[in-house]
Amino acid sequence: MLSLDINVLESVPPSNINRDDTGSPKTAYYGGALRARVSSQAWKRAMREMFPSLLPEGQLGVRTKFVVPLIAERIAAKREDLVERSAEFAKAVLDATGIKSSETDRKGSDEGTMATGYLVFIANRELDDLADIAIAWADEGVDPKKPDSKSKKDVQRAFKGIQAVDVALFGRMLADASDFNVDACSQVAHAISVNEISQEYDYFTASDDCAADDNVGAGMLGTVGFNSSTLYRYATVNIDALMEQLESAEATACGVAAFVEAFVKSMPTGKQNTFANRTLPNVVAVSLRNDQPINLVSAFERPVYAERDRSITQIAAERLAEYARDVESAYACPATKSWHVSYGVEPSSLDYFGEGVSLDALVSSVRDAVESALASEE
Repeated sequence: MLSLDINVLESVPPSNINRDDTGSPKTAYYGGALRARVSSQAWKRAMREMFPSLLPEGQLGVRTKFVVPLIAERIAAKREDLVERSAEFAKAVLDATGIKSSETDRKGSDEGTMATGYLVFIANRELDDLADIAIAWADEGVDPKKPDSKSKKDVQRAFKGIQAVDVALFGRMLADASDFNVDACSQVAHAISVNEISQEYDYFTASDDCAADDNVGAGMLGTVGFNSSTLYRYATVNIDALMEQLESAEATACGVAAFVEAFVKSMPTGKQNTFANRTLPNVVAVSLRNDQPINLVSAFERPVYAERDRSITQIAAERLAEYARDVESAYACPATKSWHVSYGVEPSSLDYFGEGVSLDALVSSVRDAVESALASEE
């Protein structure tokens, strides 16, 4: 199996990137020590929000409950004579997939809008195809309330063929239409800190600018949880599986390259205005493999502590490279090719991960290496 592993070390200052149900930063125990944690779901959303700047819109999708309005917009844009019935036909073609919709109970501008019962990850191409099918139904006189079997098969074909890159990477699960499910070609681990953390709380007060001089006291007060950490982040892409869904070595290579760039540069936005915690990774180590993915988190089962003149990030970088060497030697599974990007650490400590390059050069090298490897498999 051809795969690509991405290992990241990222120092993050006081922050609350990803909150739990109490509003405090998420945590996990690992190696008997409390660690900061950022869920994979939070980071994958941040990645998906970056994808439109990396790939054409036609190769991407959208995750929403408001599928019917999106189809209706496309119908109306293509055929002015169907504007008044666009919502009716949009609902009909979506119902034909088995995905039901009804008026949302949300207030505001969404009130009364048709919505599905759960979030649907759907490609922009699929939305366009469903709109075209709805238009064909209107022209052929198909009753949207009682489409025949042929009309339903046309709808099913809209979900077949080449997938959107982000749908292929992150997968799709449709409870009411399992035939259209898509297995994810990537896996993203929950980020955890390499160091042991202590949850801290900021007690804050806010003054009322317009309060009378004799009105003492705060206008508002509260607490917000935070911690600081050096995060270990890991993700892997099954390149062969992605190739099966995209049906093009070039598209697959571009998709993997976009995944790498988005994973490295993205950051969930939790409490960002409060903490201004946006950082970029100190270490990025990427390995192309032809056997199986390897998560190197066990390098940090024993928490990392700063030493005199040696930062947590520096020690973590050394441990990461040492652990990679040990596990690959023990299992005789060296990477086919590796690269690394780093700053703020001693570059030689990462020599095991191959050539040190800039992120742009890394992304370009990954794209070329993936396309070359897929070509050699043909």
